Amino acid sequence: MSALKRLVVNADDFGFTRDVNEGILAAHLGGIVTATTLMSTGAAFDHALELAATHPALDVGCHLVLVGGSSAVPPHEPLPASPLDLVRALALRRIRPYLELRAQLCKILDAGLSPSHLDTHKHTHVLPQVAEAVGRIAEEFHIRWVRRPLAVPLLGACPTWVLRRHGCRMTDRFAGLRLTGRLDTAALVDFLHRVRPGTTELMCHPGYLGTELLGAGTRLKESREREVRALVSAEARQAILGAGIRLVNYLSLGAQEP
Repeated sequence: MSALKRLVVNADDFGFTRDVNEGILAAHLGGIVTATTLMSTGAAFDHALELAATHPALDVGCHLVLVGGSSAVPPHEPLPASPLDLVRALALRRIRPYLELRAQLCKILDAGLSPSHLDTHKHTHVLPQVAEAVGRIAEEFHIRWVRRPLAVPLLGACPTWVLRRHGCRMTDRFAGLRLTGRLDTAALVDFLHRVRPGTTELMCHPGYLGTELLGAGTRLKESREREVRALVSAEARQAILGAGIRLVNYLSLGAQEP
């Protein structure tokens, strides 16, 4: 592992609402966000495409969704409402994750974007069936980077092994789950001071609390604006410099890694 500290700061939920999109862009242009993942099922998908087209330095991946919203596959029925509902649907074979996730990715590809990385909404690729679908899609479309799955004791390294079998690469570490909903400036600075050598992905959820987000089905509302303020703060920049961290994105990692 390299002694260099490399950090990808990825904003999830690009395409969810227009106010979330604007917050992500602000955290990129004026802050430390280096990448984002786009929800092709999101209500503000077209708006996100416009922002991506005019801001090519923002590295865009795909946020694959199996929980919440509607299917990308006709007849566009509702997806499972919760991760537990997804587990039941998988067990009963009521959902085919490969076909669903492939359709979502193809919608982004058909729009003219070439995603550099993949992750899943609600971290559903911790489930082996979903990890297999994500791995197949990554291999099929030559997308090298996939978010490191969460560590779940009962599953061990199974999802990670499944992804590696398909040739997927992952950062050395993934962070941000425990900070979700409470990532303010102090918490961000504390995290940055503890970044270790190697490559780390920090997940974040910036956004502005506009009318669309207020009416959306998510628990992350006011916290998104706090994240924007943290991500654009001078304190965060100073902590990155002081800790010797190099901000990177998945496109740059793809150019550096063998």
